Amino acid sequence: MSRLIVVSNRVNPPTGEGEESVGGLAMALAAALREYSGLWFGWSGKTTPEFTGQLNIEKVGGVTAATVDLEEIDLEEYYNGYANKTLWPLFHYRNDLAAFDRSYGEGYRRVNCRFADTLAPLIEPDDLIWIHDYHLIPLARELRKLGIKNRIGFFLHIPWPAHQVFINLPRHRQLVEAMFDYDLLGFQTVEYQQAFEEYVLSEAGGVQPEPGLLKAFGRTVSTGAFPIGIDAQDFGRLLKNGKARRMRDLMTACTVFRHLIVGVDRLDYSKGLEERFLGFERFLTENPDMRREVLMLQIAPVSRESVEAYQEIRQRLDSLSGRINGAFADVDWAPIRYVNKNYRRDELAGIYGAARVGLVTPLRDGMNLVAKEFVAAQNPEDPGVLILSRFAGAARQMQEALLVNPNSAEEVAEAIKRALAMDKAERVRRWSALFETVQREDVTAWRDAFVRALQGMKERRTALAS
Repeated sequence: MSRLIVVSNRVNPPTGEGEESVGGLAMALAAALREYSGLWFGWSGKTTPEFTGQLNIEKVGGVTAATVDLEEIDLEEYYNGYANKTLWPLFHYRNDLAAFDRSYGEGYRRVNCRFADTLAPLIEPDDLIWIHDYHLIPLARELRKLGIKNRIGFFLHIPWPAHQVFINLPRHRQLVEAMFDYDLLGFQTVEYQQAFEEYVLSEAGGVQPEPGLLKAFGRTVSTGAFPIGIDAQDFGRLLKNGKARRMRDLMTACTVFRHLIVGVDRLDYSKGLEERFLGFERFLTENPDMRREVLMLQIAPVSRESVEAYQEIRQRLDSLSGRINGAFADVDWAPIRYVNKNYRRDELAGIYGAARVGLVTPLRDGMNLVAKEFVAAQNPEDPGVLILSRFAGAARQMQEALLVNPNSAEEVAEAIKRALAMDKAERVRRWSALFETVQREDVTAWRDAFVRALQGMKERRTALAS
C-alpha cells in the first residue's frame, strides 16, 4: 500500500485527549494519517535566524510529523503577507482588505521552494502526496521541477472565488497555471469547483473534455468536490467524558430559565461576527418579551494579531458587544457574553450540547465544521436548532438547518425567533436529518473519497491517452 504524505502550512497533530483547541483542518488531517502510513510535513510554527532546512521528526498522537523552521522574513512575507493579507481576503470576497505587495509574492514563492527542497528527499517512488490549502498552491510545481513524478493532489479548504473576483489578483494566471502540476484538485463544494473551472475556460483558454477534467497550459488536471466532515465517532466519545459533561452542566446552570444561543468562531472578518451581533440586537429590539429569556455566548479566540484587519475587527466587536449590553442589560442579566479565549474540544462539545440555538453565520466559508459539531453534540430527544449561513460550504449538505443571509439583520433576527419557538417534533425531525448527514459524510468519507480519486489518477490518464 502506498504511503500518504500530507503537507500543510502548520503541523499540529492533536494528541487525541480532547485538550486541543486546534482547527478543523488539523483534526481532519490527523484522522487521515492515522489510517494510512506516512507522515505530515509542514512548518513547525517556530522561526530561526537563518533557514537551514533541518527537519524535526516526531510521533504525536499516532501521527509522524516532520517539521521545518522558517525565517522571520518568511513568516512576514509568506504567511502574514501573501497568505493572510492577499489570498485570504480575496478568496473570501474582501477585495477591499487585500494587500498586493510584490515582496509578499516573492516570500510566497520562496517558502514554497524551501518546502519542496526539504520535502523532496523524504518522498519515495510510490508515495501519494496530498497538499493542503491556499498557503501551498505552487508546491506541486516546485516539486515537479525537482523531478518528483508521484501523484500529487491538492485540496482547498477555503472558497474558490468567482471569476471576476479572482482576476483582481496580480499574476492570477500564473497561480492557476501552477495548479496544473497537480493530478487532482479538490474543492469543498461543487460551486467552488465550478468557479475554478469557469476561470480556466474563460480566462486561460482551457477546454473541458469531460466533467471533472480540464486541459490548459499544455497539461491536464482532474477536479472534484470533496466536502470535509468531522470525526463524528471521536466527537461522540468526547461528549461522554468528564469535562464535556461538567461544561454542559455548568452552562445549563448558568442559563437556567433562559435559552442559550451559542456561536464559536475564530476572530475573523469572514465569520460575520459583526453582522451576527447586529442580528441579535435586532431580535432583542423587536422582541422585548424575549429579552430576559435568552443569553448569547460568542466564543471568538483571537488570531493573526499582527494583521491590522484583525486588530480592527476586535476593536469593533468589543465596541458593539458593549453597546448591546449597555442598551439591554439589567442588574441580574446581560444579553451577550463575548469571550476571546480558546477552549478544549471536549469543553466546546459540552457548550454545544447545552445550547438551544447554534448561530453559525459566516459571510463566506469553505465548509464550517462548527455547524457539524453543534449537530453532533445535541441531545437526540431534545435537540437544539442550527441557524446556518447560506454562504457556508456546509449549507449545501445541511438544508434542514434554518438557512439565512448573514448580511440581513432582519433574517437573522427572524431565524432566532423561529428557532426559539420551534416545537419539539420539528426540532427532532430537522436534527435527525442533519445528524444522519454528519455521520454519513464524515472525515473518513472525505479522506477515502479523495485518496481513492488520487490513487486512480494514473489509471484514468492511461485510459484517456488510449
